[in-house]
Amino acid sequence: MESLQPLDTLLNSSKREELQRFAEGLSRDQLLWVGGYLTGIGNAANAQGISDGVDEHVTILFGTETGNAKRLAEALATKARISGVQANLQDMLTYSRARMRQDRILLVIVSTHGDGDPPDTARALHTLLTGSQVPDLRHLRFSVLALGDASYPRFCQVGKEFDTALAAAGARRLLPRVDCDVDYEERATHWMEQALAAVTARPPTPLPTSILGKGRFGQTSFPATLVEKIKLSGHGSSREVWHLEIDLNGSGLHYVPGDIVSVNPTNPPQLVEALLDRFKLDHRTPVQTRHGEIPLMEALAAHYEITKLTRPFLERYASLGNAKELRSVLAEQDINRFISWIDGREIIDIVDQYPVDAPDAQAFVDCLRPLPPRRYSIASSLMAAPGEVHLVVAAVRYASQGRERMGVASTFLADRVAVGRPVPISIEPNAEFRLPADPEQAVIMIGAGTGVAPFRAFLQEREALGATGGNWLFFGDRHFSTDFLYQREWLRWLKDGHLTRMDVAFSRDQEHKVYVQDRLRARAGDMYAWLEEGAAVYVCGAEAMGRSVQRTLVEIIQLSGRTSEQAEEYILELKQAGRYHRDVY
Repeated sequence: MESLQPLDTLLNSSKREELQRFAEGLSRDQLLWVGGYLTGIGNAANAQGISDGVDEHVTILFGTETGNAKRLAEALATKARISGVQANLQDMLTYSRARMRQDRILLVIVSTHGDGDPPDTARALHTLLTGSQVPDLRHLRFSVLALGDASYPRFCQVGKEFDTALAAAGARRLLPRVDCDVDYEERATHWMEQALAAVTARPPTPLPTSILGKGRFGQTSFPATLVEKIKLSGHGSSREVWHLEIDLNGSGLHYVPGDIVSVNPTNPPQLVEALLDRFKLDHRTPVQTRHGEIPLMEALAAHYEITKLTRPFLERYASLGNAKELRSVLAEQDINRFISWIDGREIIDIVDQYPVDAPDAQAFVDCLRPLPPRRYSIASSLMAAPGEVHLVVAAVRYASQGRERMGVASTFLADRVAVGRPVPISIEPNAEFRLPADPEQAVIMIGAGTGVAPFRAFLQEREALGATGGNWLFFGDRHFSTDFLYQREWLRWLKDGHLTRMDVAFSRDQEHKVYVQDRLRARAGDMYAWLEEGAAVYVCGAEAMGRSVQRTLVEIIQLSGRTSEQAEEYILELKQAGRYHRDVY
């Protein structure tokens, strides 16, 4: 019988450490399964006369805003290495033109941020591939996994643009592009399996769930208890903002400042009733869902999106009846006209405008997409509020198309969850928005409205740790008297020195609107000095504010004598050094 070689002669220290990290946390049954899986790979390799794995180098390239693309890329890299593929995991932020010329196989996982924008980390590469100086890529084979949100008209736009640009540069598709909505796990897993099968020229093998982990729809929510609800906005404010405190005891949940709480809401009951009434459907009718067979009312209330319009919904709904007018809308090639058409409309409007006679309950449910969790920046530190997590929520209410509308999760929290009642939540780590490891490093925090939430958590954490680095906050909202969120806390931190500087912008307290970017310009010299001394910058708030702040930062850096291109390069270097972070939505 042939004796086994010692492990240290087969695997170098890096491979052994990688194997050990992978095995950590696996149960006995999982370890047995993986052992059998690896044995199968070894037997297959032996039968084919393969001794040293697959002779292919694969680069797995990711561009991420919230971390989902990175998590999937890491899972794919682990699976590739187990399969014998030499996989290089690469962030788009640091991917160079020179490396692109060397790579032969490129597996791209990229998200679309908002309605068609690339993630911050992908902007430079996106500009390169869609610009006029695109390298010759005829040597390259590739495939793209595009992540997005179908409620945006430009669904998966960035993934589509990467796919088109790579092909236009001469690269050949290893597999067709796959587009994923917010419930991406199943489609992403299938693409990974097919991609590795194409690389290895072997039949696809299942991706172990222990490697993929759990995405937003795979998370098990915990029924945490709401223990405090305080209205932050003052009397007369045009906004309704709430501070919520949620008890985590018994949940096993842990977070650090910068992380995200995902809330699993239920839909407004009146909207569920309206849909049942329009279709004259019995609320007890059983329908088949990913959660098994449940009553129709429960499915519409807790498991399906029944507000936001998506193109997939419109296409499926149009197929239920002879909706010629709706089909003509879907055939519209002008994306801006389509965006204008869906603006202010929800599913109930489509049901009313394009009625379907006596639809089957299952057929209607199959038109809908799963109800996605809603994400909120955490506004507390466990060091300051042990066993609790705090949120800042602006209740969304508005009128359109002659109807009163409401945000699903925000009004769920503001109206339908009372103190003492459970809130189904989970924690999403947000590694892209973390405080510096060095407590002496200064931070500049720029937030508007509820975007100030993570900075309250930052200050609580820095105070508890005794961090000595400077803290500078820029905060903007509408009115000083009604919208100065957490005013007393900021002023206390200013007084005791934990908050070094604070600049505020209340846009509607004067004739000409003033925003946080205007305050940044007014402090340009000091801002640049802080950057030159090593400060890290954090931006949180709406996407439009984030874009304006970035343009302003470029302007500030140009005042040092740099050109606009050099200022953009300065920002890129901040990102690469982990000193520029954005959490915009």
